[in-house]
This record gives sequence, structure tokens and C-alpha cells, in this order.
Amino acid sequence: MAKGERIVGLDLGTTKVAAVIAELDENLEPRIVGVGLTPSRGLRRGTVVNLDQTVESIRKAVAEAERMAGCKVDSCYVGIAGSHISSMNCRGVVAVEKAGSEITPKDKARVIEQAKTIGLPMDREIIHVIPIEFIVDDQPGIRDPVGMFGKRLEVEVHIVTGAVTSAQNIYRSIQRTGLSVKDLVLQPLASAYAVLEIDEKDLGVLLIDVGGGTTDMAIFKEGSIRHTQVLGIGGEHITSDIAIGLRTPNKEAEEIKKRYGCAMANMVEEGQTFTVKGVGGRAEKQVSRKILASIIEPRIEEILTLANREVAKTDYAELLAAGVVLTGGTAHLEGIAEIAESIFDLPVKVGKPWGTSGLTDIIADPIFSTAVGLVRYGIQKQNLSLIPRGASEDKLFGNILKRMREWFKDFF
Repeated sequence: MAKGERIVGLDLGTTKVAAVIAELDENLEPRIVGVGLTPSRGLRRGTVVNLDQTVESIRKAVAEAERMAGCKVDSCYVGIAGSHISSMNCRGVVAVEKAGSEITPKDKARVIEQAKTIGLPMDREIIHVIPIEFIVDDQPGIRDPVGMFGKRLEVEVHIVTGAVTSAQNIYRSIQRTGLSVKDLVLQPLASAYAVLEIDEKDLGVLLIDVGGGTTDMAIFKEGSIRHTQVLGIGGEHITSDIAIGLRTPNKEAEEIKKRYGCAMANMVEEGQTFTVKGVGGRAEKQVSRKILASIIEPRIEEILTLANREVAKTDYAELLAAGVVLTGGTAHLEGIAEIAESIFDLPVKVGKPWGTSGLTDIIADPIFSTAVGLVRYGIQKQNLSLIPRGASEDKLFGNILKRMREWFKDFF
């Protein structure tokens, strides 16, 4: 890659499809030149439920970004999430090929390959294999063992798996738009590239991406991802609660949530009202903003409480010195950081994409965290890394994408 080369991030959400086009500037940093955002049709909780509608949503978002950028694109990095995603930490151990001599990239690749030798059902496949730390002759905490001397090499890896059919359907949808998929990336991992700083990852941080259909979680400690989790609940459940509570169509409820929503009822001043359209030609009515907040607050509490319970099950609950970072479309809600602080008893901030130039006024919004993160991931993947990666890891990610293409050929 070189100056002017383009990278595309495509976020397929339950409520929206976001496309971001970036060009590399003279410092080989991303400059955002095109942004597309359209309502999502055909996706539910990260899974394709209507192929034609999904294809049309992708086309519209990409076309909007292309018009803004003044160029055509032919490939993209794509986020994947959904309740079918699961993860685990595994260990691998090998003897160094030449005992007592220098550890080579080949040794590093062998131990990672050994760590991912796990039994998986036929309907699941590995999406990511991410090294957490290496251990050389019982010396832990090593990030890259290549060049060190030792006899025994161990690695702890974080393995993310997903349903084969879900990956195939996403792959198929994008191919039908004329784009090729460079890689499928777990959405909370992508969001982390956009909103987390190196210090936060080192100290220990919990990232919560509250999307439309799912809430995606990722824990980082000592610079490495340690735990991921996808909860099958998100912002569309809040919208549904508002639609039922105020007796208004879902589309109207979504707009009400964005414009007047607040996550804590006691933060809303008395006397604030707004107009709600009726259903089926019924008359409009005035509703107190405090009543709206009282509908939203219990659902936000439920989402964040479920997330807190999942964190409590891990070994990292007491090690999150940098606190919690909230992102995703639902992070827009006024008061969400305050209610999160009361539930997690940790400092909380709302994370927005950073570290880019160009259309920063547009993408400095939590709704674009995954799409911008996919761009930054793509830069790293192609060895213009914001955080350098070893050659053996690049080979692993390439092998995963190669297997995805093989699935596609088998089924289509």
C-alpha cells in the first residue's frame, strides 16, 4: 500500500449499515474521504434474514460513500457480530525447533497453530486467533518471542468462533453488490481500534458497544484482548419499549429515542414535553420527556446489568483500572455514562472514533466506531500498522480468510 490507497470499512448493523472510505495520507494515516449511512433492512442481531434487502442496504451505503469520496471501491473489511459468536482462551506449547537457540517466526507460527487445535462442531469455524502472551521457558508476559533464546515456547490465545452459515450469508450479500471481502472482523474488536487508547488497553478496560440488535463486549488488559462476549439485546429493544409505551409506530419511536431520549429519569426537568404521532390516523398527543425516560431507563439498566454480570464471571472484574468505554448508536443517550457508573462502580466515558483526518466532524460519532475501526484494522492488516503485528499473525488471518472463501465455493 502507498499514499492515496483506499481502505473501506463496512459495518452491517441491525438498524443501520455504515460505510467509511479512507485514503492514506503522506504519513500513511487514514484520511476519511467518504461516509455512507442507510437504514438496515434484512439483518437482525447480526444475522442476515433477507438476502435481497441486505444487498440493497449495502449498495445504498457504499454508493453514498462513493459519491462523497468521488471514487469507486471494489473491496472492504466487514464487521461480524451476533448471538452466534462465542470465544475462549486456549494454550499451546511446542519445543523450539533448535533447542536452546533463537526462536524463529516458524516456531511462533507453530505454537499458535497448536493452540487453535480445538474440537469444533461442523457448523462453526474460527474467525480470529489473537495471541495474548507468549511464555518462553516459564517466563511469561512476552508479546513477541522472535529472536529470544529458549527451549520451550508457549502461547495463550483468544479464539473467536462463529456460525459458518452466518459468515457465508454475509459474504454472499457483499459479493452480490460487486465488492470483495478482504476480511471479516469481530465488531467489538474493530470498535476497539477506533475508540480505545493504548494506555487504556494496558491498564485494563471494558469496551461495551451497544448496537441496535446486540451489545458487544471486549475486555483488554496489558495491551491484549482477554475476553469477548455478545449479548442478544440492544437499542432496538429500547425502541420497541417506546413504541409500545407511547403507542406509536417503531419508526417514530426510533426518532423519539434519538431526539428526546434520556437514560435517567431524574436527569429530566419537569415540564419538558414533545409531540407523538398516533397509530392508524389517531390524533397526536403531548408526552412528558420524563415519562419517556422512565420507559428507557429500565431497559438500559437491564443491558448494562447483564454486561456487568458477564464481566463478574471473568478473572478481570477487579483489574479494569481504566474503567468502561461505551460506544455504538445507543451511547448517544443522555445520562447513559452516569447510569453505567452506578452499575459498574467504575469510571465511564462515551468513546468516539479518533486518530483520523478528513471528515472528522461526521465520523466523530459513536455510531461510526465499528466502521472507522475496520479501516484502522485494515491498515494494520496490510502492514501499515498503527500497532505492529508479527508476520506469522498476518499469515494466520490470511489462512482464515482463505478458508472462508473455500466455504463460499462449497456452498455457492
